[in-house]
Amino acid sequence: MDCSLTDSLPKPKTISVNGTVIPREAIAREVQNHPAEKPILAWQAAARALVVRELLLQEARRLEISAEPLRDAEGRSETPEEAAMRALIEREVVTPEPDDASCLRYYEQNQRRFRSGDLYEAAHILIATPRNDAAARSGARETAEKVLSSVLEDPALFDQLARTRSDCRTSAENGGHLGQLTRGQTIEEFEVALARMDEGELAIVETRYGFHIVRLDRHAPGQVLPFELARERIADYLATSVQHRSLAQYVAVLAGRAEITGIALAGASSPLLQ
Repeated sequence: MDCSLTDSLPKPKTISVNGTVIPREAIAREVQNHPAEKPILAWQAAARALVVRELLLQEARRLEISAEPLRDAEGRSETPEEAAMRALIEREVVTPEPDDASCLRYYEQNQRRFRSGDLYEAAHILIATPRNDAAARSGARETAEKVLSSVLEDPALFDQLARTRSDCRTSAENGGHLGQLTRGQTIEEFEVALARMDEGELAIVETRYGFHIVRLDRHAPGQVLPFELARERIADYLATSVQHRSLAQYVAVLAGRAEITGIALAGASSPLLQ
């Protein structure tokens, strides 16, 4: 008797909104818009999105709302259904514009978000060694300490030793110079070490790649963007956040009045806010 694994799995429940069935084929097409760790989670997210879409479309029809489809800058046009949902939300979901006080309060509470990153100019000499070879790393550290001692005695030797001793061939050709560095351009261990160094300081820094004799040539601290330049970005963020919350509340009201079968709507998002 031929019995496949799928034979033993329960069939998916029929999903419907006020008696209107959401076809499984439509959910399958929608899945690509909802990446998730597991296929079932993507399927559920897609199903919820289509349930929300159906709720909005049914409400637009009930209120006899329609609208002319809009085109974007690339010439893509809304479908009649998308236009109707947009018009419904514009009419029924009112979201106030953030005022200056709200924007300023957010700016003062989140200044870290509006600070440019620190800028470093540094050079290094890499003594490379395998990460999990204790004996090799011990020998590499001794070599790094000897190189550091030589440079401390005669700083002018740094460029020469970088060219002849460094295992970082890209920077070695430039005397060990790494150019201007900002957050995210080097590995975390190296970034942490740079943040702790003073301009002109020489130090040995251990990373997953080995031991670096690092010279910090310049450190320019990041600057906080003035409120006047950040206000528009803050206002857009706050307006979008309020719109998401207001729309979620509106959908919850529609769902509370509807008969939805086959899936719980918790965690659903609007198809207009993907």
